[in-house]
Amino acid sequence: MDCIRAHLYISGRVQGVFFRHNTMKKSMELGLTGWVKNRSDGTVETVFEGPLKQVKEMIEWCHSGVPPAVVTGVDEEWEDPTCEFDSFSVR
Repeated sequence: MDCIRAHLYISGRVQGVFFRHNTMKKSMELGLTGWVKNRSDGTVETVFEGPLKQVKEMIEWCHSGVPPAVVTGVDEEWEDPTCEFDSFSVR
């Protein structure tokens, strides 16, 4: 299986609206591994590893999330995959 890694920083109203939980749920549906966490500056940081198609679908999902989240920005960094994760978790 080809594996890629995307590291995202998501801004907007993304804390206190179940964004992390829904990110984990969607990532698990797509079979991705990695993690998601709130940052002290009010953004959400996440790492996804898996097949290109599923990672791209997850990135697209992050541009809107689910209501009541309001995403105003998604900064993407593509990194070399580490394959260090067995699952997807909330940190």
